[in-house]
Amino acid sequence: MPHFEIHASDVSAAKAFYNGLFGWGFIPMEGAEDVEYHLIEGDQIGTDKPLSGGIMARIGDAPQPGSPIRGGTMTFDVADCDELYAWALANGGSEALPPMDYDGVGRSACVEDGQGNVVCFLTPAVGGI
Repeated sequence: MPHFEIHASDVSAAKAFYNGLFGWGFIPMEGAEDVEYHLIEGDQIGTDKPLSGGIMARIGDAPQPGSPIRGGTMTFDVADCDELYAWALANGGSEALPPMDYDGVGRSACVEDGQGNVVCFLTPAVGGI
């Protein structure tokens, strides 16, 4: 996945959510002010890394919370799936898939970010994928 985008009805709230969840920073993209486009910068993501991403104003209405998956699902390797799941629920996220163990893969969970997107995280099993 060389690049992904997160669409948000409230770009400021989404930036705060992902900054707290993953420690990401955001750089406004020159010339894309009308859609509030920001490039994502983090430990493993950024303009000078193999994976890049952006966040932007959603065009149209957000999907209703709790509806089926309605876009690409992003999954990120993390040190502690349960810790991030709890943080997300305490900071504006809601449950999409509670933490579960998958044999040979690891422990994974998904949350809604409050902007109509689902983000997942995985703590890989020792010796897993």
